Amino acid sequence: MRLIRLPAVLPALILAACGQPAVKAPADYRLSGALAGDWGASPHLRLALVGTGVPVAVSTNSAIAQNVVEKGDGTWAFGFDLPSPPLPNVAGVYQVVAFDDTNNDARLSLGETFARNRQWLVYSPVSGTVPAVSIPDFLPGESEGLPELTVSAGWNVYDRSQALSATNPHAASKITGYDISR
Repeated sequence: MRLIRLPAVLPALILAACGQPAVKAPADYRLSGALAGDWGASPHLRLALVGTGVPVAVSTNSAIAQNVVEKGDGTWAFGFDLPSPPLPNVAGVYQVVAFDDTNNDARLSLGETFARNRQWLVYSPVSGTVPAVSIPDFLPGESEGLPELTVSAGWNVYDRSQALSATNPHAASKITGYDISR
């Protein structure tokens, strides 16, 4: 029997491959913004990607790489890595939701304080038209529907507070100013 000698650096490479991704500054993530408002004393703020695929594939994921940094003035800067695709080969509409993880389980749980904004993140594997979508009642926030949208392949931002136009929604590989307030 012949023994194979492994290079001395191999164990370190194997351990590095199994490690957690490095925490980045909020602005270095694919989506970034600020959190503000009344979150109570010493909140444990986290973010979750919440939404639904088309036709229906509901998703709530808070295990996505993120960083929330207190700025010291009652606001927080955050960064969040949008997955591509969020669900394999499924178009969908999502929001990043901020929540106070009071039970410290890193999941958005029923009863936890949360906030969202009026900007919807629309993912499509191809450029084209995403049909109108009714947001399921059991997702956080008010129940609402989104109109039929013309989108590019990848992530698109639809600002619900603005009129539907040639620039709303728009494609975005990096999203900044995705501010959320309570």
